Amino acid sequence: MAAAAAAAAVGDPQPPQPEAPAQGLALDKAATAAHLKAALSRPDNRAGAEELQALLERVLNAERPLAGAAGGEEAAGGGGGGPGEAEEDALEWCKCLLAGGGGYEEFCAAVRAYDPAALCGLVWTANFVAYRCRTCGISPCMSLCAECFHQGDHTGHDFNMFRSQAGGACDCGDSNVMRESGFCRRHQIKSSSNIPCVPKDLLMMSEFVLPRFIFCLIQYLREGYNEPAADAPSEKDLNKVLQLLEPQISFLEDLTKMGGAMRSVLTQVLTNQQNYKDLTAGLGENACAKKSHEKYLIALKSSGLTYPEDKLVYGVQEPAAGTSTLAAQGFAGATGTLGQIDSSDEEDQDGSQGLGKRKRVKLSSGTKDQSIMDVLKHKSFLEELLFWTIKYEFPQKMVTFLLNMLPDQEYKVAFTKTFVQHYAFIMKTLKKSHESDTMSNRIVHISVQLFSNEELARQVTEECQLLDIMVTVLLYMMESCLIKSELQDEENSLHVVVNCGEALLKNNTYWPLVSDFINILSHQSVAQRFLEDHGLLVTWMNFVSFFQGMNLNKRELNEHVEFESQTYYAAFAAELEACAQPMWGLLSHCKVRETQEYTRNVVRYCLEALQDWFDAINFVDEPAPNQVTFHLPLHRYYAMFLSKAVKCQELDLDSLLPDQEMLMKLMIHPLQIQASLAEIHSNMWVRNGLQIKGQAMTYVQSHFCNSMIDPDIYLLQVCASRLDPDYFISSVFERFKVVDLLTMASQHHNMVLDVEHERSMLEGALTFLVILLSLRLHLGMSDDDILRAEMVAQLCMNDRTHSSLLDLIPENPNPKSGIIPGSYSFESVLSAVADFRAPIFEPGGSMQQGMYTPKAEVWDQEFDPVMVILRTVYRRDVQSAMDRYTAFLKQSGKFPGNPWPPYKKRTSLHPSYKGLMRLLHCKTLHIVLFTLLYKILMDHQNLSEHVLCMVLYLIELGLENSADDDSEEEVSMGGPERCHDSWFPGSNLVSNMRHFINYVRVRVPETAPELKRDPLASTSSDALDSLQNSGTAQVFSLVAERRKKFQEIINRSNSEANQVVRPKIPSKWSAPGSSPQLTTAILEIKESILSLLIKLHHKLSGKQNSYYPPWLDDIEVLIQPEIPKYNHGDGITAVERILLKAAVQSRMNKRIIEEICRKVTPPVPPKKITAAEKKTLDKEERRQKARERQQKLLAEFASRQKSFMETAMDVDSPENDIPMEITTAEPQVSEAVYDCVICGQSGPSSEDRPTGLVVLLQASSVLGQCRDNAEPKKLPIAEEEQIYPWDTCAAVHDVRLSLLQRYFKDSSCLLAVSIGWEGGVYVQTCGHTLHIDCHKSYMESLRNDQVLQGFSVDKGEFTCPLCRQFANSVLPCYPGSNVENNLWQRPCNKSTQDLIKEVEELQGRPGAFPSETNLSKEMESVMKDIKNTTQKKYRDYSKTPGSPDNEFLFMYSVARTNLELELIHRGGSLCSGGPSTAGKRSCLNQLFHVLALHMRLYTIDSEYNPWKKLTQLVEDMNSQVGNEDQQPEVPILYHDVTSLLLIQILMMPQPLRKEHFTCIVKVLFTLLYTQALAALSVKGTEEDRSAWKHAGALRKDTCDAEKCYEVLLSFVISELSKGKLYYEEGAQECAMVSPIAWSPESMERYIQDFCLPFLRVSSLLQHHLFGEDLPSCQEEEEFSVLASCLGLLPTFYQTDHPFISASCLDWPVAAFDIITQWCFEITSFTERHAEQGKALLIQESRWKLPHLLQLPENYNTIFQYYHRKTCSVCTKVPKDPAVCLVCGTFVCLKGLCCKQQSYCECVLHSQNCGAGTGIFLLINASVIIIIRGHRFCLWGSVYLDAHGEEDRDLRRGKPLYICEERYRVLEQQWVSHTFDHINKRWGPHYNGL
Repeated sequence: MAAAAAAAAVGDPQPPQPEAPAQGLALDKAATAAHLKAALSRPDNRAGAEELQALLERVLNAERPLAGAAGGEEAAGGGGGGPGEAEEDALEWCKCLLAGGGGYEEFCAAVRAYDPAALCGLVWTANFVAYRCRTCGISPCMSLCAECFHQGDHTGHDFNMFRSQAGGACDCGDSNVMRESGFCRRHQIKSSSNIPCVPKDLLMMSEFVLPRFIFCLIQYLREGYNEPAADAPSEKDLNKVLQLLEPQISFLEDLTKMGGAMRSVLTQVLTNQQNYKDLTAGLGENACAKKSHEKYLIALKSSGLTYPEDKLVYGVQEPAAGTSTLAAQGFAGATGTLGQIDSSDEEDQDGSQGLGKRKRVKLSSGTKDQSIMDVLKHKSFLEELLFWTIKYEFPQKMVTFLLNMLPDQEYKVAFTKTFVQHYAFIMKTLKKSHESDTMSNRIVHISVQLFSNEELARQVTEECQLLDIMVTVLLYMMESCLIKSELQDEENSLHVVVNCGEALLKNNTYWPLVSDFINILSHQSVAQRFLEDHGLLVTWMNFVSFFQGMNLNKRELNEHVEFESQTYYAAFAAELEACAQPMWGLLSHCKVRETQEYTRNVVRYCLEALQDWFDAINFVDEPAPNQVTFHLPLHRYYAMFLSKAVKCQELDLDSLLPDQEMLMKLMIHPLQIQASLAEIHSNMWVRNGLQIKGQAMTYVQSHFCNSMIDPDIYLLQVCASRLDPDYFISSVFERFKVVDLLTMASQHHNMVLDVEHERSMLEGALTFLVILLSLRLHLGMSDDDILRAEMVAQLCMNDRTHSSLLDLIPENPNPKSGIIPGSYSFESVLSAVADFRAPIFEPGGSMQQGMYTPKAEVWDQEFDPVMVILRTVYRRDVQSAMDRYTAFLKQSGKFPGNPWPPYKKRTSLHPSYKGLMRLLHCKTLHIVLFTLLYKILMDHQNLSEHVLCMVLYLIELGLENSADDDSEEEVSMGGPERCHDSWFPGSNLVSNMRHFINYVRVRVPETAPELKRDPLASTSSDALDSLQNSGTAQVFSLVAERRKKFQEIINRSNSEANQVVRPKIPSKWSAPGSSPQLTTAILEIKESILSLLIKLHHKLSGKQNSYYPPWLDDIEVLIQPEIPKYNHGDGITAVERILLKAAVQSRMNKRIIEEICRKVTPPVPPKKITAAEKKTLDKEERRQKARERQQKLLAEFASRQKSFMETAMDVDSPENDIPMEITTAEPQVSEAVYDCVICGQSGPSSEDRPTGLVVLLQASSVLGQCRDNAEPKKLPIAEEEQIYPWDTCAAVHDVRLSLLQRYFKDSSCLLAVSIGWEGGVYVQTCGHTLHIDCHKSYMESLRNDQVLQGFSVDKGEFTCPLCRQFANSVLPCYPGSNVENNLWQRPCNKSTQDLIKEVEELQGRPGAFPSETNLSKEMESVMKDIKNTTQKKYRDYSKTPGSPDNEFLFMYSVARTNLELELIHRGGSLCSGGPSTAGKRSCLNQLFHVLALHMRLYTIDSEYNPWKKLTQLVEDMNSQVGNEDQQPEVPILYHDVTSLLLIQILMMPQPLRKEHFTCIVKVLFTLLYTQALAALSVKGTEEDRSAWKHAGALRKDTCDAEKCYEVLLSFVISELSKGKLYYEEGAQECAMVSPIAWSPESMERYIQDFCLPFLRVSSLLQHHLFGEDLPSCQEEEEFSVLASCLGLLPTFYQTDHPFISASCLDWPVAAFDIITQWCFEITSFTERHAEQGKALLIQESRWKLPHLLQLPENYNTIFQYYHRKTCSVCTKVPKDPAVCLVCGTFVCLKGLCCKQQSYCECVLHSQNCGAGTGIFLLINASVIIIIRGHRFCLWGSVYLDAHGEEDRDLRRGKPLYICEERYRVLEQQWVSHTFDHINKRWGPHYNGL
């Protein structure tokens, strides 16, 4: 055999050898292996080694299988010796050789015994369920397999379960990654010490065989690899090769699982350089080896690797001093500028030339390889294996093998170094891959195992330049998609940015590399290396600058943009992941004074990069108009490190700040973003499409805000604190384009803004200033304060769930850490600011989760509108917060009106930022505030309450933060000589507030009203001169001021700025000729800020002289100004608060306020209405009228709905009362009147125009789920717990019917029982009626309306036009009598005998089919609907298909189903009674009419009518029994009495008379009572029976023997004894059942319980047919009350005796005769079938209420059992397992394996288990899904976490606990059939669930 193998290997054309018998072959191999092992064990083993090598060369030959792979199918088709078999043979050889001739399994076990590994290391792939414990984790990426997690102790820890996205490995036992306290029991013991040394000979063969095996694998990989063609990806080919190699790789994987001993052998083999050199060099004469080596070299070359001499390396300058490793000058110091970048943006398919063309950063230090990017030299199997793993794009099997080896420490280090060595190659392969998503996951699967370990990361950083490699690789990666930046100066810009439209960014291809970088930066030792290394920092800033200014938006001014680009997703993701997260990682290591130097480094290089950026974009002083980019990562790096330096490292801020000019430049772009936000919200960017709004929202969204808007605002705060305040304020208003609006004139012309945008832009500017001056996030707040402020802001907008709060509050440091910093403080802050509101149900069934709501004191003291505005993504959230605040004030009685946002005191500023407050004390701001107050007072257009609110807020801020130089305030009141400036004397707000401004010169259009009433037009020029001297204000030009300031600063700090020659971009763009002529006018003002405020108070309150200084009454106010009454209120309160603060701060102000108040204020002149205003007023009026018309129209419909709504239609329970729309007529009126909810007309239902009830027909199996045991069944959570449905009501009835059909005539059987326990038809109504013709046209209109939600008009489905309840049919109302008129029927005096005859005669009358009318057609059609509601199997029980008996059975069973279900809805009994709650919406009456009409079409032959058997004696009893050849009829004692009741009543002509009903009930009660006695007799023992027989016989002759249960029981026993009924009992049966000790009481109780179900149904029926109220009673008197209500109890019955059920008997004929007749039928049957005869007598009548299965307390119990459970059909673990909560069946949701006739398993199960209704718990999602017919909906979850929240899809993975209340609601909706009404979101499932 070996010879044949050898020949085949050499390639001889030899015919295939006949196979030797397998067993012989195995012996052969084993013997060879044993022989070789012995040879190798000798001291001189050279001969053995050669022999083994020869054998291995023959067996492990790489040429064979791949010939099969490439050469295609002919090899495989060539019969016996295909390549597959050769491979198997080779593997068999390897196993035999490793085992050295012994059994392979025994060898594996032996090796496992020497496993010293204390690590788990279990490797898993995507979708595996693992755990993470933050309490035990040292690394944030730590994870545990389920087994280790459950075997460790994590009680009380912060852990969660998660579904792995990229795969991972278990860290149990690794103390570098997790704390030892969290290890599981298996890995706690460092067991290596107890493990003996491995015997040398055990693994000796492995050391010889494995190198050859791995080499063979590498040869296969070399052979199989073909470079992908440029046009088509060759993944298919690669996958083919990998499929062929699967057995080999699996074999290696199995070896790794043998434990540490085998892993260390593998490590030796994989890392041994000599072995590799000997085997792979391609030397020697072996052609195959040579060829394979050549393929390897080709593959290397094609990857752009290995040949340094081919590379184009640009020369680089000498590294500057201080840069240790990276020479960044290759980037011209700047951000990769355009000079060195090729304009051709194509990159070669293989990347080799492309990389050469790009400008490179060359590593300078001579100790390294020439280049990180391009040299790869493989020295071991491990290195080449990794190379091929990358080349084949990380096949899962290979990845798993490489990771399985990681528990071996030596391997781990070697593998990590190899991985780093290949890092650049990984990046290139990833960029080219077509499956970059999958590949990314696999890369991270590996890297996270390597880089999470700090010790290892540090070692690789030191030995392999890990940081240099990563940064360089990232830089190179991004270089491939750079484009010229168009920001600022499009023509001359030298800046390049990433193109966000490129696949690299769009598909997030870079994330594995960035994620690795973030991971290693989380280690302190590595991050310190990075922060110390100047070269690295420079390179990193270059990298960051690629993102600076990306995704530039240009405002569309004319057309709407044609194509809305979605690149902004990529841009925001890139900035967050590639720039911000590494920044947070670095910041987390700059926390203490000792790390000051690091911060200085970053700040220094960041500023350099920024300076280069400003140069590259050619920036002078003005931003280009109509451009905005949201991406300024360099600014944000700078801002965040500044903040950290001041907050944590006590660095002096000024030492880190640049000069004034740079500060001015720094503020421009962040300010531009703030202005653009206002423009976007003002709809000025509307032509750019929705995406621009998306950007504005993302910028402030919780995951981005602390990396974007917060640093931007902070940077602006820093600039504002250091720049001239007048310059800063004027810049703001100019940037917001509202300078022209800030004039005292009533008219102005804005050259840069349309009028409709002015107001919102002004609001934007003021709001921005308020935020800038109020926000303290980076200016002195502690982390806990920040957390508290964030939390309060979110809670004020809306109540929040715990998880949404976690999501909405910006994470502080490195978001990748997965650890919310201070999760402990999160919980403590949350409990301090919020109250928990447990999960609740709203009327209508929508479920609320557990919510947190702000405490009252938070609203009172901490509600901060500024923080809310900063953090709202949607404007409506600000309004929501204000509405909630208003509601709180009203509730608590603090303020009744509409409050303004409260003013909140700020925490004190850090001393470094004190300069910020100078903004509040600068003249420019005071002029703006004065102007705006004046304009508001004068009612100028475009000013809103919001503007006023912000103006007052700014004044108040200024008073709160008053300037320090106020001590001299009285002196500064000197005369005009102090007033150098024409507006205000100084810059202090407190003194400027009282400064009166008399005249202002303004520029106005010539049409302005100011010119017409110029007060100075007539005065002489002298007067004008004197005016000027006394300080007429100058024309206020913010812009001119600003320009002047900027120029001064630039000239002072930088003379070179003047050399920059470029055209100035005009700061205003306006259409030529559009600006009107302006002229100067002088306004008389004569106001101060104080006087304006007081007049404003009058204006707001609507009263003259409304302000009265409070200190005049109570001087205390001035000493203690913090008065609670001023905390909350509207504008009036705000003005009062400000005036009080102004008075407190200055005696002069106080005096002036008093003076102003003393003067009587002249009335405000009435407003003149201009033509334009009149036009808008007309418009308003027209709108108002239209509104009124609409209101009238709606009112009519509303009034109709009102009555319905008042009853608060709460559909979730049948107890709710929505009265039927049937007017309760006076007793003498006979016709019922109905309202049609479509046409609104009222009237009776008629034959021609019938009215119908809106109904929903549905099949139901709820009744069938009743059990005789009150204890609900539990959901199985172990293999041995299974649920068998033999004890359900449906199963018992099924068995009974099939038993009857076995022995009795079929037609008779079908009248002896009811069906519908499973698949019965339940009819329910909302109580609204409509004309049937109106309904038809309504359906037609629905059919034409295509926008249908969730129901199918073709199936007859619709929603009630009035209440919108779901329905699918209309039940016609029978014309004629109303329910009530039966009440006043006269009591009847006929004898029972007469009534019995009447009943018989009425039943005998044939029911002629009514004439063809609209009504009869509808009756027929609704009957068809009822039949079609349930499946055929649930209505066909006859042995002969289509038998009329079957139809008959179905129809009366529908009535039974509805009565029984109503009973269940009432709780199973009628004790509660009272006016029928369920009945008010019942449609039983109408249903009865329809059923009766159809049942009377079938006549029962009077011979077979059970009525006869019940009321007459038969002459010849034997004729009843039936003869031998034909089956007998069912004995009357086996009949179900309730079924008989319904048959009798439905056979009568309707409407039924009350006396006939009572008669039927009386007759049937005698039969029922006899059945109870017979059942009791069977239950008793032989002794019981003889005792009972004897006792009754003694009393037989007393006068009331027929009403004495002892006598009757005794008689029944003696009659039944004539057959064999009692003889069957053997002694053994008695032993089994413990006998009951019967007492008269227990016998009476038994009989009553037996009869109660019948009495309940009869009473319900009587209630519906005759409108009688149901009595209410206690449980113990239910029988007697119902009996008396049904007229069974004689009226003279004495109540003082104990009640006896027998007293209700009223025998139609002599009792003993008829009992004899009934018993005879039984005895003749039991002659032959005693056992069955007995079983049929005992009917289980006491069914308990139906319940869903009981669920375990903890969801994990269910999850752990079911998520790994295999499907019984395909034995695989389903992707979406589900379990039925009704019966516990395990099903596959959407599983194709279980599909039958195009129905998936859940749909199929819902039909079989619930007749179309299914309730399933989805195991992997924890939610419940409801299937109802052809629709389904997600119901929600009954498992909530500790915070009362659902965890859909188990995303958070926190422990979940059962919410009993929710489960009860679910059960209640199931039982009451209200799923359709309560759950709103239904969709079609197309049988695919």
